[in-house]
Amino acid sequence: MTDRYDIGMATRRAVLGDAHVDKAEATKSDFDLPFQTLITESAWGTVWADDGISRRERSMLTLALLAATGNFEEIPMHIRATAKTGASKEDVMQSLLHVAIYAGVPKANHAIKLAKATYAEMEEKTV
Repeated sequence: MTDRYDIGMATRRAVLGDAHVDKAEATKSDFDLPFQTLITESAWGTVWADDGISRRERSMLTLALLAATGNFEEIPMHIRATAKTGASKEDVMQSLLHVAIYAGVPKANHAIKLAKATYAEMEEKTV
């Protein structure tokens, strides 16, 4: 693998946690290997690894963009990642309020429902 891949994998683990990455790695196949390599090197090894903005800010941007573009299936994963990125519930809500104004209330509403459910799941695991 490349240095960018190694950087990406380290960043991915730091943001998403070992358990999540280990589970994803266990299901990786020859078919999706090119895609997994691409996202590890580009998303995690370049964008998420850049120190131009904080992980907290990057987390807020990512959640807003996921909601604004209707990519809801990734929202729970990135809500769970806020435990490691430092984005608070208030940060997430502010991001989703921006989504409501600039991308549409239905998208923000659905993202908020997903965030609430994921936060509730996270709180149950800590009890």
